[in-house]
Amino acid sequence: MRKTLRVAAYAICVRQGQLLLARSPAAGGGHEWVLPGGGMEHGEDPYDTVRREVNEETGYHIEVTGLLGVDSLRRPTPRRHLRPAIDHHSVRLLYEGHVTGGELRHEIGGSTDMAAWHDLTDVPSLRRVGLVDVGLGLWRGRGRSFPRT
Repeated sequence: MRKTLRVAAYAICVRQGQLLLARSPAAGGGHEWVLPGGGMEHGEDPYDTVRREVNEETGYHIEVTGLLGVDSLRRPTPRRHLRPAIDHHSVRLLYEGHVTGGELRHEIGGSTDMAAWHDLTDVPSLRRVGLVDVGLGLWRGRGRSFPRT
């Protein structure tokens, strides 16, 4: 079984009751909303990763104001035909970010195709990845301790 590890950094940017999200193609077709962020490059500081990724996907410059938490996800996939089995592990760092400059724009030729602010009350009705809810939960509970589940 082949093993892979991916470390990524994402931002929760909330202002005036709205959350900044990027739109990404969804498995099986259509689109889903994701937190702006993505994979760390070898040797890159996670703070630099989240700032770079937010800028690439949204056009904004952010100040990282705190580490909200770490999410770990493991997805083993079985062997299929000629593809080997893979044990994939993702470690996702979730930061709080404050927009300091730039202008909202859509990413061209990247992993997302649109960026937008969404009212926090509308987020539950969006087609979104689970990490959006994890990040919002950490953001809402910042300053409190969370038990590991």
